[in-house]
Amino acid sequence: MLPLNKPLAIAALVAMVWFPTVLSDATAARPNLVFIIADDCTFRDIGCYGGQAHTPNIDALAEQGMKFTRCFQAAPMCSPTRHNIYTGLYPVKSGAYPNHTFARAGTQSIVHYLKPLGYRVALSGKTHIGPKEVFPFEYSGVKNNPDLSAIDQLLSECGESSTPFCLFACSNEPHSPWNKGDASRYPPEQVKLPPYLVDTPVMRENFSRYLAEITYYDDQVGQILELIDKYEMRDNTLVVVVSEQGNSFPFAKWTCYGNGLQSAMVVRWPGMVQPGAVTDAMVEYVDVTPTFVEAAGGEPAKVLDGKSFVPVLTGQADTHKSVTYGIMTTRGIINGSDAYAIRSVRDERYRLIWNLNHETKFTNACTKADYFRSMVQAGRAGDAKAAELVRKYQHRPEFELYDCDADPLEMNNIVDDPQHVKVVTRLKGQLRQWMQSQGDEGIETELDALAHQGRYKGMSRAEAMEAFQRRDAGTKQKTRNRPGGKRENAN
Repeated sequence: MLPLNKPLAIAALVAMVWFPTVLSDATAARPNLVFIIADDCTFRDIGCYGGQAHTPNIDALAEQGMKFTRCFQAAPMCSPTRHNIYTGLYPVKSGAYPNHTFARAGTQSIVHYLKPLGYRVALSGKTHIGPKEVFPFEYSGVKNNPDLSAIDQLLSECGESSTPFCLFACSNEPHSPWNKGDASRYPPEQVKLPPYLVDTPVMRENFSRYLAEITYYDDQVGQILELIDKYEMRDNTLVVVVSEQGNSFPFAKWTCYGNGLQSAMVVRWPGMVQPGAVTDAMVEYVDVTPTFVEAAGGEPAKVLDGKSFVPVLTGQADTHKSVTYGIMTTRGIINGSDAYAIRSVRDERYRLIWNLNHETKFTNACTKADYFRSMVQAGRAGDAKAAELVRKYQHRPEFELYDCDADPLEMNNIVDDPQHVKVVTRLKGQLRQWMQSQGDEGIETELDALAHQGRYKGMSRAEAMEAFQRRDAGTKQKTRNRPGGKRENAN
């Protein structure tokens, strides 16, 4: 036997004594997990991201924790996004890729991963997921928003029993119709519109009400943080606040542009995350489930598409992913194009978008809204910029490429620039490889989308299309008969 170096022997002995203690402490100190999510909120509009919305609670949280500058989701719509978060799977793999969708039978969710670790797992507020066998949360909610009384009770019970919990607090704000919050704080004439929106009175009035609802969401965040403090849980609670996909104005929700897929993410984890930290590490919503599992002391399942970013949170890494992906399907959404499949890939600098049905006119609930119609009217009245923005939104080339560093709002398509041929070729290859790994057949997958919506579950593609056409015809007739002909935006 080789002689041991004395200092090394002492170190080994100390490790043997200390290691079980560390494990015991880690088990006793399993963090509570709180994930607070908005609904249709463009990340750029939040205060700490340079936006004009008043968000003191989110801004303060950023000072207490870490702000992510490059967080993305895989789909710019509510339902596939929620499935993406809770399953740790990309949309096509789980089967939940159109809106109003459901996951394949047998899919496991974060509830299945955290319960064996001793956690209570609750969801309060907006759901938009299914079936419940896949998502057996402890549910609560008030008018599609978090139920603060139920959350209060959860924290109280878990505090008394020393049970760790995972809470998803899911707001319905600032989803249209933007009827909450104090819009007087944002006088329409003082609102700053992004350059991809046309400056019309109707647009300003809508944007004012949208900003007010972001502040309403921020107040919800504040109330939940107050409950954490009420039960003295701050020091052992990992809190994540995100903005979800972009708003329902043009070039955001329902698109694979950055304003559709990029999200705010602020994380506070006392003792683990350095206060005031800012990271450029690229993360995705699909990473949330494995991150929570690792933070809870578990080992993320190998089936997951996501990857834990705990090393980023704890300062052990400053990078995470080199590419992120996006998917959008219009089939089955309100006023959606019959088939308009969009796929995207973004690396550290460039975003490539593939519009598989580019010959088709792009439509959705936005294109029926009064603010979009005001853009159309401005264009017809001679506003060349308005006409061009309307054209760019509804009629797109097959491929688009944007330099996200030089052009963060992605307004200058450089796909035909000879200098970027290698970039385009590389990103096309990465996107196709990802689609193949997911079982995504592009247009064929788009055509199957209806059969992946809850109301058409179990139907063939043809049966689903027939049922959809009957339903759509009936909805249009009701709309014509309704005073004002207005159709509710229920996306």
